[in-house]
Amino acid sequence: MTKHFAFVSLAAHGHVNPTLPLVEELVERGHRVTYATGAEQAAAVARAGADVVEMPWGVELSGMAGRNYTMDNLIAMMADGAAELTTTFADLLEPFRADRPDCVCFDVMGLAGRALAAKLGVPGCGLAPNMVGNEQFSLQSIMWPTDFNPADPRLFEVGRTLTRFSTEHGIHPDTLRPTDARAPLNLVFLPRRFQIAGDTFGPEFYFLGPALPRRARPGAWEPPEDSPVLLIALGTVFNDRPDLLGVCADAFAGSRWHVVMATGRAQPDAVPANFEVHQHVPQLEVLRHASAFVSHTGMGSTMESLLHGVPLVSLPQTPEQALNGRRAAELGLGRTVDTESVTVEELRTAVDEVTADPTIQANLAQWRAELRRTNAAKAGAETLENFLSRQTPRAGSASPAT
Repeated sequence: MTKHFAFVSLAAHGHVNPTLPLVEELVERGHRVTYATGAEQAAAVARAGADVVEMPWGVELSGMAGRNYTMDNLIAMMADGAAELTTTFADLLEPFRADRPDCVCFDVMGLAGRALAAKLGVPGCGLAPNMVGNEQFSLQSIMWPTDFNPADPRLFEVGRTLTRFSTEHGIHPDTLRPTDARAPLNLVFLPRRFQIAGDTFGPEFYFLGPALPRRARPGAWEPPEDSPVLLIALGTVFNDRPDLLGVCADAFAGSRWHVVMATGRAQPDAVPANFEVHQHVPQLEVLRHASAFVSHTGMGSTMESLLHGVPLVSLPQTPEQALNGRRAAELGLGRTVDTESVTVEELRTAVDEVTADPTIQANLAQWRAELRRTNAAKAGAETLENFLSRQTPRAGSASPAT
């Protein structure tokens, strides 16, 4: 029997893109998918075959980057997130009240999807485009800033805002705990062996691994014939670091590399002749031809790199990105450098090492082959179908968290 799935994701490409192969698979199986996210992600969602509910979402997250990541910035982001939930939830609820889904698949780092599932009284499934946490591995402790203070009264004020929201909508306050795995099913878009302490996660966590979309935007990018390709991209959110772009430009100017560099909101002072510079690059197209990837190591970019067998040099800007880079290095898939102290020579050497190291190349070939053999989208769709087949319909429009 066909089902109607609601997907609710953060308005960030790194959170939406990993879910799109699953959306494509569900649609091809005859299910309907209605996907709520931000305007910048709407076109990619529509290409995957989903109906789009475009939301005015887009909380600024740049305060998590580098030395800016302090308790003050964390509180500001949490307060903005709570305000965004309370002011936009009615607009999110309206289309799904009129066209009730059978399941709400929500980003585990967000609030709106959890609230929607509880309000409608339908099963909820967590979507994790990043590592997850449990009793053996605390993701929270890694994500907090160094000056985190759990007794800060501003945290309680954010909590009161969310409690008032929960009371107003008749849902349990524990619903709005995005760092807890409170869903009975959590689909994780990375392999279990990349997850730290992966063997300690129970059956409520299904590690799909990554997949490539079949309906991606057609690409026209082609590599040069006479130079190896180096991709430099520092992400779509934390991408306002002209100083880092300058280090990258100086490191590879006049080198053997044809460098494709995504600048984001920043611009280097000068563009070397062997550089191809864009605000955004067709990353999947470039990775098909790249020999190395200098990356922020967001999880989406990390998984895309492994799917293409491209070695990583991690230039992270947030604690989560640094964790991903360290994990890739531990598994023999790349190198890490310190973002705040990296030098031209250090970055150049790291790229030379990852491309020349036979162990890294062998590891990447093995990972690429394994990931390409795994049909993550099919496995995810089957898991969701089996999950819904075990659910008992619940009466009423509101219920505690699932």
